[in-house]
This record gives sequence, structure tokens and C-alpha cells, in this order.
Amino acid sequence: MKKLYYYLGHEQFQPEELVSHAVLAEKAGFDGLFVSEHFHPWVEDKGSSGFAFATLGAVAQATKKIELMTGVVTPLFRYHPAVVAQAIATIDRLSNGRVSLGVGTGESINESPLGYEFPKYKERSERMIEALEIMQRLLSGEKVTFKGEYYQTKNVKLYSPPLHKVPILLAAGGPKSGMLSAEHADGIIVSVKNADDSANLVVSPTRDKAKAIGKKDFQVTASRWSIYAQNDDEAFLAIQPWRGLRAPSRDHAVDPKQLQDEADSLSKEDILSRYSIVANASDYIENYAPLITTVNADTVVIQTTGKNQTAIIELLGKEVLPNLRAL
Repeated sequence: MKKLYYYLGHEQFQPEELVSHAVLAEKAGFDGLFVSEHFHPWVEDKGSSGFAFATLGAVAQATKKIELMTGVVTPLFRYHPAVVAQAIATIDRLSNGRVSLGVGTGESINESPLGYEFPKYKERSERMIEALEIMQRLLSGEKVTFKGEYYQTKNVKLYSPPLHKVPILLAAGGPKSGMLSAEHADGIIVSVKNADDSANLVVSPTRDKAKAIGKKDFQVTASRWSIYAQNDDEAFLAIQPWRGLRAPSRDHAVDPKQLQDEADSLSKEDILSRYSIVANASDYIENYAPLITTVNADTVVIQTTGKNQTAIIELLGKEVLPNLRAL
């Protein structure tokens, strides 16, 4: 059965607001929550940056059955992979076995401010392979001594282990990361702009690879951005906390102020050009249906913002989720 997740964005909302949204999302009928993890937000004037693992612990206690997934953590620099394994195992226990671990190779804006050099993708992918092995072995109960090129452990063990097998899904923006997820993870996370491209270039080849090496339960999670607004002016106001995503220096910036300044030099049309603007339930259904029908995702993440998030969650629960499930 397909699952529908709601996105909790630490870059826009303070952690206490996100806990409230999580409770509302569970009440609205969402199957799970996709929880972002950032050290810095995308802009300085409208951004937030709560500590995601603490928020997840609070959400685990405030909810009863809704699933949790990190979307996504980088276990390469700020966090040693063994620390990520410890954190997610603790959250698994606090949630009574409701958590999955989404990981990715990261962004400079979250790592460089703490003094780390942010390397090219080749090194980050090599680091990820080592990190995935360490986390998988720890979460399966092993005592791990590991001597890699980037990470070392010595008789490390989780003495508060998870209550169930914690799936690890790897975010992939293209075929290379897709193959990495097929070979080393339990699933893939894709951010969808064009559903046909995501399906044909990333998801299908990744699924084929996973199947070829015997992974029968390989999972695909697909997310997509939308702005709930009645016109472009309203949409532009709603997307302010995220406008730095469209800045040219996004991949190597350190300071949210830099991304903010670059974004503010762009036109409204440039900022909005890669977002879907939805004005009603029918628009939401049309926007997210291809993630089910074309991408064939096991989990669909509704990543949306607007001027009243509480009202959006209620609308999604009443008029959108039932129709997406009917697909």
C-alpha cells in the first residue's frame, strides 16, 4: 500500500510549531512525517534551524502511530555515522519502532560553517559508502571496529538498540546516487520536478539494479514542492523562507545571508518558476498524482507551504489524502 507523508520543514518553522503540525498531520490521516535536518536555513530573515533529532524525540512522544523519516541527515561531517545510528536508535525506541533513516551527501551551508571542507561528490559518495556500513552494522546490533579511509570505530556498540529494523534510504538527485542507493541502502529518496524524468532516469534504473542484486523490499520515497496560494503575489510571500533554494550559490554557500541577497536579486518569476502553485484540493491531487502513477513511489511526501499551515493540513486530510489513496 502506498503511504502519504507530510513534510516538516525546520528551515521555515520553529521546533515547537513543527511538533504541533505533526500532531495535526496525524489527526488528518497522514501515514508519516518527513522531517528535514539542517544546521543553517536557506535565508537569514525568515529562516529557522531547530535541532531535528530533538524535534523528532518530541514528535515521537506527542504522536501515537504516525511514522517518522529524516529527510535527510548527512552522516559525513557534523555527525559521525555512529552518532547518527545512536540518535536514530533512540528515536526508534521513543516512537516504539516508527522511524526510518533518510540520509544524503549534504550541502555546504550545513557543514562548512562548522569548519569542514565540503568536498566534491566523489569524496562524499565514498564517505557515504563507509557511513552506511557503519550505521547498518550498529543498528543490527553488532560491536563494530571499522578502519576506513574516512571513518574509524573501535569496539563501538549501541547499548540502547532500536526496537525494529531501521530502514536506511539514500537521497539521490541522479543516476549515480541512484546506483549507490541500490547497492548500499534499503531505498531511495527522490525530489521530483518532472515525473517522467525522475521515473525513467533515476527510479526505474535504481529499482532494476536493486532487484538484480536481490533486494526485494527496496523502497522508493518521492517528494515534491507546492505552494498553496490563490495568485502569484500570495505564493511569493509564502515561499520567502525557501527563496534561497533558487540562489545561484546554493551548492557552495556558507552564510544564509548570501543566499538571501542572491535570491532577492532575482525576479518573482524566477523564484516561483520551479514550484507548483496550487489553489485548491483538485490542484493538490493533480500535482501529486504523478508521484503515484508515473514514479510509482511507495511513499509520497507532500512538501507544501502557504500562509496558514494549519488550514493546509486540514484541507489535505479532508479532501486530498482520500483521493490520492484512491489512485
